[in-house]
Amino acid sequence: MQPPSAPSLTTPRRAALARRIAGGAALAAAVAALAGCMSMAPPYETPALPVPPSYPADAPDAGAQTADTSWRDTFTDPRLQALIAQALEHNRDLRRAVLQVREAQAAYGIQRADAFPTVAAQARVDRSRTPADLSLIGRPLLGSQYQAGLGLASWEIDFWGRVRSLQDAALERYLASDAARRAATIELVAQVAEGYLGLRELDERIALASRTVASRTESLRIFTRRVEVGSTSRLDLTQVSTLLNQAQALAAQLEQARAAQSHALQLLVGAPIDLPPVSERLDAQWLLPDLHAGLPSELLTRRPDIVAAEHALKATHADIGAARAAFFPRVALTGSLGTASAELDGLFASGSHAWSFSPGVSLPLFDGGRLRSNRDLAEVRRELALADYDKTVQGAFRDVSDALSARRWLTAQAALAQAAQSVQAERARLAQLRYDRGAAAFLEVLEAQRDLLTAEQQLVQVRRALLSSRVSLYAALGGGIPAAADEQAALPSLGNTRP
Repeated sequence: MQPPSAPSLTTPRRAALARRIAGGAALAAAVAALAGCMSMAPPYETPALPVPPSYPADAPDAGAQTADTSWRDTFTDPRLQALIAQALEHNRDLRRAVLQVREAQAAYGIQRADAFPTVAAQARVDRSRTPADLSLIGRPLLGSQYQAGLGLASWEIDFWGRVRSLQDAALERYLASDAARRAATIELVAQVAEGYLGLRELDERIALASRTVASRTESLRIFTRRVEVGSTSRLDLTQVSTLLNQAQALAAQLEQARAAQSHALQLLVGAPIDLPPVSERLDAQWLLPDLHAGLPSELLTRRPDIVAAEHALKATHADIGAARAAFFPRVALTGSLGTASAELDGLFASGSHAWSFSPGVSLPLFDGGRLRSNRDLAEVRRELALADYDKTVQGAFRDVSDALSARRWLTAQAALAQAAQSVQAERARLAQLRYDRGAAAFLEVLEAQRDLLTAEQQLVQVRRALLSSRVSLYAALGGGIPAAADEQAALPSLGNTRP
């Protein structure tokens, strides 16, 4: 028997098939409404703040501006702004953090899909041949069967909230990964600012060393001439030469340090950079605003790493709910709705509709303690997440306290370093006058000029450390709202997170 040719689908047949498919979809939607909203997760409460209610006495909180400003408003140097924008676009660690957020978002989407039934359109053709010796009529038989319709895969009705808890856990992990991305962004901004500060510091120290080398080169020329005419001793010439060698060695060391700092900053930015030496003083263009720390409790919303730790803690609560729900029966539905016929032409005829409905219930009786161990594991992980949360809050408290304390004491150190440099400059001037008048040996001049160079270098270092303390406070307080260059890292909204 040859299979009949496939007939064309007439309009009435198409309408009949559409009505059956629509009926199946309505049935699936009605079944979806049976899912419960119960959750067996323990109630969540924000943990008590594991730090004192205020910062230490040696970390005063001055200033009226908060950290809730864009990094462009905080770091106003155009060259630094360009570096930060370039780093936000090209830094590989930040790119990895963004991809991890997208990974967590996709994982949440997969878990959220489990709350809905899976309905698929199905079409099937079965052809079979029965040999003559097995046929009831003693002749070979050819058979055909045609089926079309909708199929409902095995879908769990969430009476005890197991699927909902797994969905909530995935959502919290997604939110935690996004907060971690924002924390990585703030850290990157601070690292680029620190690297740029280090480069500017070395530029100023190299400029000081270069001026010293030039001055001492001229002194060596003058003393060489004096030795030639017999107006001074060769001992003074060797002392001048010693001063020059020391300045040249310092300049070479600083040039090497600048090259290494430039390489590190380029790696941080993730793209080639062109930063020629700058002649301005380090503090001339760096009037960073003072930041108001506020209370330690405000860190809970400012610091993205604390937000991430709290979302991770909430995820473990949801995991406990899923582990508890696993002890209860699972109800799953499987079914199909469509048409079936031995002839393709009769597939859409009246009376050819077919359906199946297979609910199933499973109750765990013995599993060797697997479910109990899974619940215990979820509870232990909640305690670990709580410990991580407390540690993160305490670390944030220390970061702010250290930055505030550093700002206070480095301000005092900068004033003392400025005074010391002024004293050493006057000492070097007086020692040179005494030597020129024959009232002192050149060794006195040698020591005064050596100490002056050291004081100048230390003053630049202290100024840089003071600026670094402000960058550290910016990062410790949670930074500011990302600017447009960081919008590439933003992810689409979740919309309605409930099925």
